[in-house]
Amino acid sequence: MERFTISLSDELAAQFDQWIAARGYSNRSEAVRDLLRKEIETKRLVQDQAIYSIATLSYVYNHHERNLAERLTNHQHEAHDLVVSSMHVHLDHDDCLETLFLRGLTAQIRSLADKMSAETGVRHSSLNLIPVKIAALQHSHHGHSSHAHFHTHS
Repeated sequence: MERFTISLSDELAAQFDQWIAARGYSNRSEAVRDLLRKEIETKRLVQDQAIYSIATLSYVYNHHERNLAERLTNHQHEAHDLVVSSMHVHLDHDDCLETLFLRGLTAQIRSLADKMSAETGVRHSSLNLIPVKIAALQHSHHGHSSHAHFHTHS
């Protein structure tokens, strides 16, 4: 572990201490590490350097919209290798909230999010990407030696 020292004005140090206390950090070091990680991850995403990501895609849609639920489900089935899980919530008589939990190539996740968000009747969509390193582990599964399992490191 490498140590470094930074100097802050009294005002900035006080604001930082309030910020870390409000978020429940036990010390400044962990807060600084998290801020640095977030900044580096954001840069990787903005510059398309994050090859793999885990993500959530949340959207609200009107379930009365003609064939919309079926179209959304078809998009999920077409991307079955990305979709880990989904959660569906009935908000009221007309509207539903769905959240997809995704894992895979960042470009493919973005593409799926764009397709689903562009469907007529979908609104308030939000994609939250987290860059990760994914190692594909080959395992023999019921006699099929090419079955891949993924192990994720954030």
